Amino acid sequence: MIANSQFDDLFGKAEPQARMVDNNSTQATFYHDEVQPIIEQRCVVCHGCYDAPCQLKLSSAQGIDRGANKALVYDGTRLLAATPQRLFEDHDSTQAWRNNGFYGVLNERQQSPAFNQQASVMSRLLSLKQQHPLPKGKILPKQFSFALDRQQQCPTDVEMDSYAQNYPDWGMPFGLPALSAPEDEILQTWLRNGAKMAPPKPLENNYIAQIATWENYLNGDSLKEKLVSRYLYEHWFIAHMYFSELPAGEFFKVVRSRTPPGQPIDIIATRRPYDDPGVDRVYYRFWREQGTILEKTHMPYALNNDRLATFNQLFYQDNYQVKTLPSYKPEVASNPFKAFEAIPTVARYKFLLEEAEFTIMNFIKSPVCRGQVALNVINDRFWVFFVNPNEKNAKDHSSFYNNQQDNLALPSAAESNAYIITNWLKYSKLQREFMHDKALKMNKAFPNGEHLTTEQIWAGDGDNTNAALTIFRHIDSATVVKGLVGRPPQTSWVIDYGLLERIHYLLAAGFDVYGNIGHQLNTRLYMDFLRIEGEFNFLALLPPETRKTELTKWYSGVSDSQKEYLMTPHKLFSQPSGINYQTKDHKQELYQLLKQKVSPVLVTDNNLVSKSTPRSHRKALDKLQNITGGPITLMPQITFLSVQNSDQTYYYSVLRNNAHSNITSLLSEDENRLPEQDTITVTSGLVGAYPDVFVNVSESQLTGYVKAVMALNTEADYQALMDDYAIRRTDTSFWQHSDAVHADNKKKYPYKAGLFDYNRLQNR
Repeated sequence: MIANSQFDDLFGKAEPQARMVDNNSTQATFYHDEVQPIIEQRCVVCHGCYDAPCQLKLSSAQGIDRGANKALVYDGTRLLAATPQRLFEDHDSTQAWRNNGFYGVLNERQQSPAFNQQASVMSRLLSLKQQHPLPKGKILPKQFSFALDRQQQCPTDVEMDSYAQNYPDWGMPFGLPALSAPEDEILQTWLRNGAKMAPPKPLENNYIAQIATWENYLNGDSLKEKLVSRYLYEHWFIAHMYFSELPAGEFFKVVRSRTPPGQPIDIIATRRPYDDPGVDRVYYRFWREQGTILEKTHMPYALNNDRLATFNQLFYQDNYQVKTLPSYKPEVASNPFKAFEAIPTVARYKFLLEEAEFTIMNFIKSPVCRGQVALNVINDRFWVFFVNPNEKNAKDHSSFYNNQQDNLALPSAAESNAYIITNWLKYSKLQREFMHDKALKMNKAFPNGEHLTTEQIWAGDGDNTNAALTIFRHIDSATVVKGLVGRPPQTSWVIDYGLLERIHYLLAAGFDVYGNIGHQLNTRLYMDFLRIEGEFNFLALLPPETRKTELTKWYSGVSDSQKEYLMTPHKLFSQPSGINYQTKDHKQELYQLLKQKVSPVLVTDNNLVSKSTPRSHRKALDKLQNITGGPITLMPQITFLSVQNSDQTYYYSVLRNNAHSNITSLLSEDENRLPEQDTITVTSGLVGAYPDVFVNVSESQLTGYVKAVMALNTEADYQALMDDYAIRRTDTSFWQHSDAVHADNKKKYPYKAGLFDYNRLQNR
C-alpha cells in the first residue's frame, strides 16, 4: 500500500486512457506500419493465447490495452469453475477489465513522454533487456526457467523497480535476443507518445457483400432455417471463416448477436456456444477477426458460392419438417443427437465430412491452446479414416441415433462444475450400452454372408481431400494434417457420424477451459471411450483373431477389467472380415487397401516422398525414419528443419513419436512410456504450432546432420549437434531466421499460415 501511495504521488493515480485514434491519422499509420509488425513478430510469438504468460495477449490493440493478470487460466485442480476472461467477449471496456483483476502494461497515470516510459511495464521491460542482454554462452543459466508450469513473475508498474533489481536478466523478450536498436526505438517512441493504436482498416466492398450474403443465409425466419443455422454455428464458433474467392488476409468469426444484420454486433457471451442466449431471437453475425493469426488457434474454414450450394443441398433439399426448436437446457443442448434430431443424420454427417480436417482440428486446437487434458488420451501418431455416409439406409441410421440419444449423452451436460466419480460411472455405463447396441446393429447390417470391407470406407466422393488424415501428438499439443503421413502407424481410427459428432461436442463445443477439476477430468475420461470406439471400427476390418492380437499389443499391461472392457464389443461383433487377405500381416495389408481406396483424393503435401522434395533430401532424411529408440530419446518433440540451396529454402519437420505400453493412465503416463520404441516421422513442410528447436543447414550439410542425429548417445552429443546446426534461442540470428520462416510459410500457405509459438523453445 505504501508503494502504491508513493507511486500515485510520483505519477498520479492510474485510470484507463483513450488510446484508439482515427485510421486517417499519422498516429494510426505509424501504429499499423511500424509498431504492429514488431509487436507481432517479437511479442505475439509468446503472448497470444490463454497460455500466454500472465494472460498478456498482445495480438490485438484491445489485448495490449487490457494488460496482464496474475491468475492462471490453466488450473486442473480448482474445485469451482472460474469466471471466464475472454478477450472481446466477457468485458467491453478497459475499465471493466481493471475491475476484474487485469492491470495495465502501458502508462495509465499522468500522461507525459517521460512518465509514459517510467510508469509503463512494457517500456521498462524492453529497456531492461537493452540494459541486460542475454548472458554470454549458447545455453542460458538455470535462473531462466522455460517450464510451462513455472512460477510466473508478472510485475505491475509499482513492482517494476523490485523486479528489475531481483531479475535484471528477465527483460523482454524473455529468454530471447533483444530487439534491434531500430526496433526498440520504434516501440519506445510509440510508448513515449502515449501508445496510440487504431482499429483495422475498413473492409472493402467485396467483403461487405460476402458478409451480407452469408448473414442473410444464416438468419432466415423459418423454424428449419433457425435450426440449421444453430447447428452450423455450434460447429463454426471457433473457426476462422474466410472467403476463398477473395484475396487472403481477412478472417471472420461467426458469433451470436442480440442485433440483426445491418446493426452493430452485440455479442452474446456464454461459456459454451449452446448455452441459453437469454434473448428471444438470436442473430448469427460475421465478426471481423481483430487479432494476429496464430498457428495454435488458427482453424481456417473456406466459404464460397460452391459451398453455399452444397449446404443448400444438404440441409434444404430433403423434405423434413421442423415443428419446434430445441431448448437450451443443458441435458438437451449438450446432446446434438437430441437437439438436432429433426435434421437428417446423413445431412449432418456429410456437413462434418465436408471439412473433416477442420472438424478434427476443433479437438486438436479448440479453445484449449494447451491440451494435456484431452491429448494424453491419444497416441503420438495415427491415421484417421471415415465411414462412408450410407444414403440408402439414411432413415435407418437416423432412427438408430434417435433411439440412442440417452446413451449418447455427454459429460458436459453437468456443465462447468462437475463431480468426478459419479459422473464417470454414469457415462461409462451409457457408453457400454451404446457399444452393445452398436455391435448388435452391425451384426444385423451384414446378413447372408456379407461382411465389413473397405467398401464401407469414405473415399471423399471422388474430389474431397479430407478422406484421410494424420494426427500427431507432441506431448501437450497436437497437429492434424491431410493425407497418410509417415510409416504405417501402430493404431488407426475409423470414425463414423456418432463418433465425429461426440468428439466435437466433448472437446470443442462442450469443453470449458475455466471449468473445475471434475469437468476437466470427466472430459479426459470420456475421451478414452471415444478413442476405443474409433479403434474398434478400425479393428472390425481385420479378422477376429487379429483384432485380439492387435488389442493386446496396444494395451499391454492393463488390468483384467480393462481388458474385458476392451474386448466386449469385439465379442459382440465377432463376424469375420469381408476382406480376402492374401498375406499373414493383416494390418499392413489393410493399410495398403485403405490407401488404395482413398488414393484418388490422397493429399501428399506433407509426405517426405512428395514431388516437391528433392531426391537427395528424401534419401538423407528417410534414414531418420528407420531409427527406433536410442538416439530418438534425446530428440525434442518438434524440430523445424530448413535446408538451404542457392535457389530456395526447403522446410521439414522432424517429429518425435513417443511410444507407450498403453495410454489408459490418467495421472501416471510416464510409467507407461516405452522410449526404446520411440520413432521419428519426417514431414515435408512445417507441422506443429510449437517448435522446440530450429535447425538450419545447407544442402551440403544435410547428410552430416542426419548422421549426427543417428549417432546421438549422450546429452553432450545433443549439445554438440545443436552447436553445429541449430539456431538456439540465444543465437544472434534468431529473429532473422524467425522472420524468414514466417514469411516463407505465409507465402506458401496464405490462408493456413499463422505465427508459431515460442513458449516451448528448448534451452539445450
